[in-house]
Amino acid sequence: MTIYLNVWRQEGPDKPGRFETYTVPDVSPDMSFLEMFDVLNEQLTLEGKEPVEFDHDCREGICGSCNMVINGQAHGPNARTATCQLHMRSFKDGDTLFVEPWRASAFPVIKDLVVDRDAFDRIMEAGGYVSVNTGNAPDANSIPIDKVAADSAMDYAACIGCGACVAACPNASASLFVGAKLAHLSLLPQGQPERNRRVVNMVHQMKEEGFGDCSNHAECEAVCPKGISIAGIAAMRRDYVKAMLAAD
Repeated sequence: MTIYLNVWRQEGPDKPGRFETYTVPDVSPDMSFLEMFDVLNEQLTLEGKEPVEFDHDCREGICGSCNMVINGQAHGPNARTATCQLHMRSFKDGDTLFVEPWRASAFPVIKDLVVDRDAFDRIMEAGGYVSVNTGNAPDANSIPIDKVAADSAMDYAACIGCGACVAACPNASASLFVGAKLAHLSLLPQGQPERNRRVVNMVHQMKEEGFGDCSNHAECEAVCPKGISIAGIAAMRRDYVKAMLAAD
């Protein structure tokens, strides 16, 4: 396969960016999208040109760092698939692809396709944890948890914090990410003592970071590589209202 790429190049957050065009021949359909970029960067290096900066780590759909917008879609055309698990057989010989970084003021571009997602870390630092002393690890089944609640908590815990929800949202909202982190803990007994404080602190930090508000477009759910449900956003809103009323 031969793939034609239009890749966003930007030297830094305060520098102007532009698309640059590249041709990548002999692309195997079994390559992942990131492996195709590895081939491109080897080609650029041999030509004495600067390689394209892109973020990656595990390449197993776990770390959430492979953040690319491909032809206008966060992580590309396949549902529930991170960029690192997107294979070139999803495209055709001769396709032209536009590849961009996440677009959000809270995710400033560091270089090329790499964005600064530290805003997510600061939201987690605001309350996305259990700080009360819960003692040693209990024996299995010593704390009964309803199966529906346990399954839902695990579904929300699957969030990898990639930021695709922000990139896809027309408001650049982080509500799906925050809702998932809150719902995960609010469904478990260990998360109850700090439940009110947690939701208030994390929602306020989300606003402080400059993320937009949710207006129920549901694009976030559509592009989430882990299929996180927007029901988490509704749960976050309910908990936030209850916590603010309890504080009055």
